[in-house]
Order: sequence, then structure tokens, then C-alpha cells
Amino acid sequence: MNILVAGGAGFIGSHTAERLTTAGHTPIIYDNLSTGHRWAAGSQIIIEADLADKRSLRAAIERHHVEAVIHFAGCAYVGESIEQPRKYFQNNVLNTLNLLDIMLDMDVKILVYSSTCATYGVPRHLPIPETQPQLPLSPYGESKLFVEKVLYWYGKAYGLRWVALRYFNAAGASGQLGESHSPETHLIPLAIEASLTGVPFTIFGGDYPTEDGTAVRDYIHVEDLAAAHLLALKYLLENGQNRAFNLGTGKGHSVRQVVEMIECVAQKPVPYNVAGRRPGDPPVLVADARVAQQVLGWVPVASSLHEIIQSAWAWHVKSRKTIASAV
Repeated sequence: MNILVAGGAGFIGSHTAERLTTAGHTPIIYDNLSTGHRWAAGSQIIIEADLADKRSLRAAIERHHVEAVIHFAGCAYVGESIEQPRKYFQNNVLNTLNLLDIMLDMDVKILVYSSTCATYGVPRHLPIPETQPQLPLSPYGESKLFVEKVLYWYGKAYGLRWVALRYFNAAGASGQLGESHSPETHLIPLAIEASLTGVPFTIFGGDYPTEDGTAVRDYIHVEDLAAAHLLALKYLLENGQNRAFNLGTGKGHSVRQVVEMIECVAQKPVPYNVAGRRPGDPPVLVADARVAQQVLGWVPVASSLHEIIQSAWAWHVKSRKTIASAV
């Protein structure tokens, strides 16, 4: 199949595009490169354009005979969304509506959507099932939840076939692909950088109601996430019902535990400071992903904390050497 991968030059999108190619599909990467990287697209077809540009979207779908869409494109920083909600509703909601309009106009009715556990807010039960009430604490989570609601009604009204994948914390790296954001806000790359440079990074919140006072998250290897997208696509092609799935391991690790694992893998200390909590960050987010396992047949195989950290560490060290040799 020819599959439009919106945001396919980003962290999870690039890994998924690579998997699509291995599986015999043709990914067409559509990315404005505001946070993605041309190098992450490798030899894949890449169209540098924005989802706000309906003309480019229509031309891409028509020229490449697109049959399905996997949608990663969007802003994804909780803290930034609280400071700049307009940016998040413009990019994550309005631009997604543009994409859906063009898809429906051109009779492309299969969509795998990148959603988030941030739609849940503070969980009432742990681990979190898909039936948990969704009460986001940030415009980021709200924007993703809004799109999930749109997908529900577009499925009812227009026959759109969709799956929403609610990620917990994507991490790790694979081969030539890894996590590289600017600015970087994610724990693992920040802590690895601190270990490599000796410059402390900041842990936000040391007084959460958790065992060691730091926030607990469910970390999932990006390769396992990429595999889930192919299974979701297969599920839709086999006439699976429209629905959302959690993607996580069911096991949480605190910020301090992650730092300790990096110190173990790197064999060097990770310097850090502790600051106040960030708005919009719940104390604990851990997935109940049994439905994805039962319905999609998805089982994470590379998501032990050690494997995640080891792969991320190897990629960051390799990337620094590549940059240094190019200077």
C-alpha cells in the first residue's frame, strides 16, 4: 500500500516509516520539518509541506495514490501547550481537520492516529484502561482528545475507519534513528546529555506522592510503538471496529529510577537539579494495554528499561561522534 505518513520525519514517525518499508508498503512522508529531520526520512519519499496547506495535501494524495494515512504530525510539549494554547489548537486540531477533509474528499478512509495518555489527566485507577474518564490537564491533551471525538463522529457520519493509539512515554532508539528535539524536553535524552557533558539537567518535581517523590511514567520503546502502528493498520484493513488502544508496558519507573539506569549503562554520574512541579504533569501514568495485546496481538518486546536506555545511550554517543567528525 501507499501510505501517507504525516509527521514521518519525526521520532516515532520515522521509525514507523522504516517499518512500513520493511513490511512491503510505500511510505510517503509529509512533514513541514519544524520538529522533524530530513535525515530521519532516509531514502523515503518526503514532501516538505504543512498540513495547513490543502493544495499540497491534495496533490500528495493524488500523485502518490495514497490508500491510508498514519498521522503523527502535531505539537507535543505539555508545558508549552499551557503557555501557547493557540499553537496547539491550530496545529493539532485545525490542521488535523484539514487532513481529514482532504482524505474524505479523495475517498481515503483509513487512518491510524497518534494520540496520547495525556488525554486521561490524573488517573482514577492504575494501571489506566481505555475506559478511564478522559479529563486532560493541558491544552496538548485537550487537543488530542478533541480529535478523538472528531474521529468518532466522522466514523459515524462519513465511514472513516480509524484507530487512535494512546501512547504512554515513547523512548529508546534504533539504528540510524533516535530522539532529537529542539528544544529537548524529554527525560531520557536530557539525562543522557547531562551524563555526557557534566552539565546538570532539571528534574521537575521532587515532592510527588510516589515512592521517591519523582513522577512515575510507563516507558515504551519506539520500535514497539512502530510495530503497533502496522498492527493497527492491519486491523483496519481486516475490518476491525473504530476504537482507541493504550500502548504501554503496564510498569512504571520514576524519574530517579531512570536516572539510576542511565548511570548504570553509562558508567558515569548524571548530574541534576530539582525544581518545582510543571503544570499539567500527573504524579503517575501507567498503562493497562491488555486490549491492544488481545485485539491487535501487540506485545512489546524491547521495552525493558535497560533495553530502552541502552539503545538511547548508544544512539546519542554515536550521534555526537558523527557531529564531531563532520565539524
